[in-house]
Amino acid sequence: MPAHAIGGGGTFGEAEGDVISASAKSSRIKVTQVSGPIDGGGTLSSAEVNWEPPPCWYEPVYSPQQLKDFAENDGNGDVSVRQSWYGSGLWTDHFRDEKDATNYFGSPSAVKGYKNYNIGKDGYFWRGVAPDLEELDSSQCNRLMFWEDAGEIPDVPEAPTPETLAEYAYNKVKVPQTEVELKPEAKSTVNLPTWVWLDKGTFKEVKVRAELPGTGLWAETTAKPVALHLDPGTNDAETYPASGNCEIDEDGSIGTPYTKGNADKTPPCGIRYLRASNGNPYQVKASITWQISWEGADGANGDLPDGTFETTQDMNVQEIQSINR
Repeated sequence: MPAHAIGGGGTFGEAEGDVISASAKSSRIKVTQVSGPIDGGGTLSSAEVNWEPPPCWYEPVYSPQQLKDFAENDGNGDVSVRQSWYGSGLWTDHFRDEKDATNYFGSPSAVKGYKNYNIGKDGYFWRGVAPDLEELDSSQCNRLMFWEDAGEIPDVPEAPTPETLAEYAYNKVKVPQTEVELKPEAKSTVNLPTWVWLDKGTFKEVKVRAELPGTGLWAETTAKPVALHLDPGTNDAETYPASGNCEIDEDGSIGTPYTKGNADKTPPCGIRYLRASNGNPYQVKASITWQISWEGADGANGDLPDGTFETTQDMNVQEIQSINR
């Protein structure tokens, strides 16, 4: 089959460590959940609806020997986020035989070739990575695969930084899906308060570490639970406090557990329903706000938009039955 070039494609995923991927939608960033749920956790949504993690970045893909093995034994893959080469001839011409290549989708449009894959030199060939090409500006991360000496980060737009890794890790944070405790449980009565709480230790900081092999770059993104917001599922209800925002204490607890004799008292965190649900349970939404911060290589640090995670529980509300004589 003759060699030819077309636009890039593939499925986004992680090609960790020494695993090589021919797709520019696969990242080698290694993500580790340092603390928090390993299985069964929920993914955060940004409280800032317009915030998104970086659309693309550059990262090292091949050592000289790895590129030689790929080019001469496979030769089908992405040479940039928007350009794929199919057939070993394109790869060997450019990276082995010093022939210039054309970048149809970016700048520079003509790229000088390499001699024998730079074998004998210490470094990596870098390429852009983009999770979603449809959302990517055509001017971003569109350089053809290029060389960078070991220990160096390329001086180009969209070069990776610790903040890039921190933002990448944002969507990898897994937080507990624990439901809040309700009293009365699943069934309440009109005008009597429903107490809401979580025992201490239920919500603790969650930390995720992201590392980009071959660069020395790393970042740890930390999510700290700071508040619970209650939505009773109907306008015919009051929340305690009135804002519906219950603070999370330093020990990870929320509100105060219900104890016998407190039925008529006002809970520090809770709901009072004003109308019966009439057979169709209200959907109580409990949304935890997580404060996001990060620290990374060379002392870099900062904050990211708060994250939220929401759970929904059924609540049936009945009228108090009374008999008049």
